[in-house]
Amino acid sequence: MKKIMLSIILIAGITGIAAAQNIRFNGYAEYIFDDNVDSYYSNTDYYEGTINGGFQWGGGLEFMVDETKGIELKYLRRDAIAPMEFYNNGINFKDFELAMNYILLGGTNYFQTGGKVEPYAGLAAGVGIFTLKNAEAGNDNTATKFTWTIKLGTNIWVTEKVGLKLQADLLSAVQSMGGGLYFGTGGAGAGVSTYSTMYQWGLGGGLVFKLGQ
Repeated sequence: MKKIMLSIILIAGITGIAAAQNIRFNGYAEYIFDDNVDSYYSNTDYYEGTINGGFQWGGGLEFMVDETKGIELKYLRRDAIAPMEFYNNGINFKDFELAMNYILLGGTNYFQTGGKVEPYAGLAAGVGIFTLKNAEAGNDNTATKFTWTIKLGTNIWVTEKVGLKLQADLLSAVQSMGGGLYFGTGGAGAGVSTYSTMYQWGLGGGLVFKLGQ
């Protein structure tokens, strides 16, 4: 949580100087599709299930190096239900609550068309902070994992300062499911020492605002 707060403070500080710079604010809203995760690490010990799709929101500040290239710091948030089957003194089924926070830094290349449509492609990397709520075990498990994302989209400028964003992207948290996230009902069990990488596709968009002059 401290990392999230520090990132929000940093973004707020950058906003304070945005009026004098060539900076954009990007607001994101998209639907994230399901992803299956699993780990089989003995004849009896395993977990498998789905991270359900749902709504993801966020925002980012983007410094435009020139007319075609931008560098963006962004924050994304999503809450999901993760139905899991796992072995813990027998086969068990449980719906876990999973909170996902992403802090990413990356670059975007824009393709100038001479009109109001501005296609782009980009990539970013950073950290994903995952919190798995496990009421039966009496604790919440948190893990911080390396995360990367790629995106394709377009800005459609409605006015000189405001545009509509359409975007598709792929976000991956490397070895995020397992390790520090425990899928089970006791004090230890499936997922403690094994890992499954998460891949999730997103489709949506948002709004983009040109700040400053």
